Amino acid sequence: MSIPKKKKQIIATGKDLFWKHGFKRVTIEEVCSEANVSKMTYYKYFSNKMELVKAIMEKTMKESMDRYKAIMNSDVPFTEKIEMQLQMKMEGTADISSEFLDDLMIHGEPEMVEYMSQMTQQVLGIVYNDYIAAQEKGEIRKDIKPEFIIYFLNHIYEMLKDENLLKMYRDPNELAMELTRFFFYGIANRPNGK
Repeated sequence: MSIPKKKKQIIATGKDLFWKHGFKRVTIEEVCSEANVSKMTYYKYFSNKMELVKAIMEKTMKESMDRYKAIMNSDVPFTEKIEMQLQMKMEGTADISSEFLDDLMIHGEPEMVEYMSQMTQQVLGIVYNDYIAAQEKGEIRKDIKPEFIIYFLNHIYEMLKDENLLKMYRDPNELAMELTRFFFYGIANRPNGK
C-alpha cells in the first residue's frame, strides 16, 4: 500500500523541522506551512503532533532496520559488518539536534518515552539474536556475553561524538574504524600482522 503524496510531504517536512529544532518547539502550523499543506490535510493523516513524531520514528526505524538486515545478511567478515553498522549509525544520527533527542528521550511525554523504549527493545532483541548466531558460527568469542557487546558498541558510538577524541583523526570515519579495530583486536598485534 503506497503512502499518499501529501502524507509523505508532511512526514518529510516534520522530520526536517524536528531533527533541527526538536518537536516541542515546532508547531503543526509550521509543519503545514513548510509542507505546503492545509491543517485540514494534516489532520486527515495525524490526530496530533505526537502521531506525526511516531510516524517519523517508525519510518526511520524501518529504514534503519532494513539497512541493518542487509548488512547482517551480506557476505563480508563480521568485523566489517560491525564497521558498517557504526557507519550507518553515524549517518543516521548526523543531522539530529540535541533538542530533538532531549524532546524525545529526556524531557519527552511519558507516552513517547514509553513508545521509544518499546521500539528500542525490539531492535535490541534482533541485534542480540544476531550476535548469538554469530557466536554459534564462531565469528565472535563464545565467552563474551552478547549483552556486553551491545553495551560496548553503544559506548563506541558515544565516543564518536567526543570532540577531543575526534581532533586526533581526519574524520569521524577514521575514528570509527580505529575504535572498531580496538574493540575486536585490543592492543596486541594480530597474528596475520594486519
